[in-house]
Amino acid sequence: MSAKDFHPQVKQLLDGELTVADLPPELRAEGEAALRILAAVDREPVTFPALETRVMAQLRRRAQAPRPGFWGRLRLRPWTLVPAFAAGAALALLLFRPITTPTASPVTVRFVLFAPDAHQVSLAGTFNQWDPAATPLVRTGTGVWSATLMLPAGQHQYAFVVDGARWVADPGAPAVDDGFGRRNSVLSL
Repeated sequence: MSAKDFHPQVKQLLDGELTVADLPPELRAEGEAALRILAAVDREPVTFPALETRVMAQLRRRAQAPRPGFWGRLRLRPWTLVPAFAAGAALALLLFRPITTPTASPVTVRFVLFAPDAHQVSLAGTFNQWDPAATPLVRTGTGVWSATLMLPAGQHQYAFVVDGARWVADPGAPAVDDGFGRRNSVLSL
């Protein structure tokens, strides 16, 4: 009987994960037989004295040999230098190229909020340093408030401020957590 013929629970017994008492009654005889086979195995460590002697002698010779300095240990082969030169050239191009900033023209954006019960609505965001008084909206129709702004390209967070107290995320825009328990709308230009 080989190890692959044993029941999985008997294999757990052989691995020390179970005891004979943990096995179901129908597997106990098989478990005891497996333990007898395991006990009969010769557990004397296997050694290779000739190989061990040769390996240790080689290690001693290397330990006693003079060690070359850093440049003596460094082995440069021509094909290993090509990627290093290519990386250096790419780095030089990145570091020494002129820095230019794109001159993106401002984008006209119209902000609209339907708030029929509001007495005043304003807009606060990253573009006006979150100042609720900086950008008031105008009532354009029955409960519709709007403002048109010129904003630079980029990502802007904002919120509507209703009646000077209630901060409202734009229902028509994606929102992110502001870190203070509220949501800010996000506009990407």
